Amino acid sequence: MPQAQAKPGKLLLSPADHTLILIDHQSQMAFATKSIDPVLLRNNTALVAKAAKEFNVSTILTTVASKTFSGPIFDEIKSVFPNEEIIDRTSMNTWEDPRIADRVNKIGKGRLVFAGLWTSVCIVGPTLSALDQGFEVYAIADACGDVSDEAHERAMERMIQAGVRPMTSLQYLLELQRDWARGETYNQTVATSIAHGGGYGLGLIYAKTMFGGSEAH
Repeated sequence: MPQAQAKPGKLLLSPADHTLILIDHQSQMAFATKSIDPVLLRNNTALVAKAAKEFNVSTILTTVASKTFSGPIFDEIKSVFPNEEIIDRTSMNTWEDPRIADRVNKIGKGRLVFAGLWTSVCIVGPTLSALDQGFEVYAIADACGDVSDEAHERAMERMIQAGVRPMTSLQYLLELQRDWARGETYNQTVATSIAHGGGYGLGLIYAKTMFGGSEAH
């Protein structure tokens, strides 16, 4: 008979146990993205970037042909990581650029979380490649998009069947916080949720405004 213990499961993410890789969040890629509204996509990307910054998650930023074709990385990422090196590639599969492999190996974490455009190209390629090399892989589904609902859904299904674990942007933030008694990150988690958490953020505003409510305080 298993015994319940008051501790998190090993499959849950924590800030220090993974590397976040944000891929090709660029204007040209976003123009043809139809599976998610571009405003929502940018909002979710900002949420993920702020979560990673707040919790000091090891983060890799990469673009493809930024100066000749695809344009700059979203301001929602650049403003959060103004001094972070952005690796600009020619390869559609991020994993085939040796600079990415070097960064992943230098950071030295076996758990990787991916988000980017498009799901079927920018995300399928590196996630399946990383899985093949023994990494544990997650994909933030609503910080990705594609040319159609069909393209995004089939890409997600293909990754899940191979062993990629899907999650969402707000889930990512709250999984890193995981306990409202963690005071050192509480205020920023609430601020990020208010700014980018949709209806949940509105609920936080309401609770604080109407009766000074706080999560678990």
